[in-house]
Amino acid sequence: MTAPGTVLVVDDDAAIRTVVAAALKREGHAVTTAASIGDLHRILAAGLPDVLVTDVVLPDGNGLDLVASLMAEHPALPVIVFSAQNTLATAVRATEVGAFDYLPKPFDLDVLSNAVRGAIAKGRRGPIDTPEDVGAGGSLIGRSPAMQEVYRVIARVVSNDLTVLVMGESGTGKELVAKAIHDLGPRRRAPFVALNMAAIPRELIEAELFGHERGAFTGAATRVAGKFEQAAGGTLFLDEIGDMPMDAQTRLLRVLQSGEFTTVGGARTIKADVRIVAATNKDLGALVQTGQFREDLFYRLNVVPVALPSLRERRQDVPLLARHFLDRAAEEGLPRKQLDAAAVAVLEGYDWPGNVRELENLMRRIAALSRDEWIDADGIRRALGEASQGQAIPGDAGIEAAVRARLERIAIDEPRALDDGTLYDRIIGEVERPLIEAMLARHQHNQLRAARALGINRNTLRKRLDTLGIDATGNRPNGAD
Repeated sequence: MTAPGTVLVVDDDAAIRTVVAAALKREGHAVTTAASIGDLHRILAAGLPDVLVTDVVLPDGNGLDLVASLMAEHPALPVIVFSAQNTLATAVRATEVGAFDYLPKPFDLDVLSNAVRGAIAKGRRGPIDTPEDVGAGGSLIGRSPAMQEVYRVIARVVSNDLTVLVMGESGTGKELVAKAIHDLGPRRRAPFVALNMAAIPRELIEAELFGHERGAFTGAATRVAGKFEQAAGGTLFLDEIGDMPMDAQTRLLRVLQSGEFTTVGGARTIKADVRIVAATNKDLGALVQTGQFREDLFYRLNVVPVALPSLRERRQDVPLLARHFLDRAAEEGLPRKQLDAAAVAVLEGYDWPGNVRELENLMRRIAALSRDEWIDADGIRRALGEASQGQAIPGDAGIEAAVRARLERIAIDEPRALDDGTLYDRIIGEVERPLIEAMLARHQHNQLRAARALGINRNTLRKRLDTLGIDATGNRPNGAD
């Protein structure tokens, strides 16, 4: 049991000072409080406490700047920072300036007590190099307790090369976590290279990872560097690692153990100078039990686990994320949209099976297709309904639903195509071609009967056949679009 110590608590909120002091005094600590940086310096002039606990926003300065200056003067003083500015940048900055721990407000008093005991028992961790851009990783957004824990883990690993395993459902933002770890760490000036293991044919995985020499296999006309070489000095993100075949797992394990690899068909040993961040939406522990994933590789990858919550587990972040995605859509040239309170309530009540990615796509769709600046609850419900139709159009859903779904996909994948002046001809062409081809086939490619069925004259049909590149037999000529 750690012996009690002396604690100085700094916060301009008298209620917080009182509650925190009372909780720490119950633990046996001697507690002094201050309401400002000026008060703090007057107290420190009489002697250092064992632990300093401070807020970030103070009436006469910034608590993080205070910590940085204190670390220069008193490097042995452990500091615990708490803040209502619950962002990844705050968590990382607190770690950068040398804080022993960072606690987002509101925090559990038991968590604070444990942090104070840990600070007294273990002392302060050393500061790390400060990235030039502490706003990096800004795509990770959320103030929920679940995301605060993610931020704390990221803040603790950015300064080292420990292997990180990010676990979470599809669409939760696993690559964003990997990118934040890279952007905030000492390797940030080197490449960040991502490889989706599920998207590569089994026989090409080793060549993708390690590269190949000329003539290593049929079609290998030149030497090609693999992802390990491309990411040299930086970070290699291995997404969907649970889909990696067993033989490739064995080779990856050898590289992680030895720190070296050879290209496919090569003999020269190459040093693997990369940080590994892996991600999966599968239960790797269960795959180990069934023999589908190597146990030794699992432990090599699972050095620092990061459990990324689903969006339904952090519903309070939905409004913040939704507004962020609408703002980003506006920055990309789509019309600016606003959400009223009822619309936000509908978003918070939805289960989001596609997680953050689904929310982002929905906001882009609304920005592209909604005629109103302010989006209400009915607008959200409509958009959610149309999104579900767009995922799988039933056979009897009608042409209108199919066209809406097509427009939604264009809005997501090619937003600028909505304003380039070609959309009408493009959509009409996509509908017209299968219609004409179907009628020609139904009437054994008899143009006169097909034209009558369509309600147009034969000359009009012939012009449309020429324009669309459909020949008289209903087939598309070679090279036609």
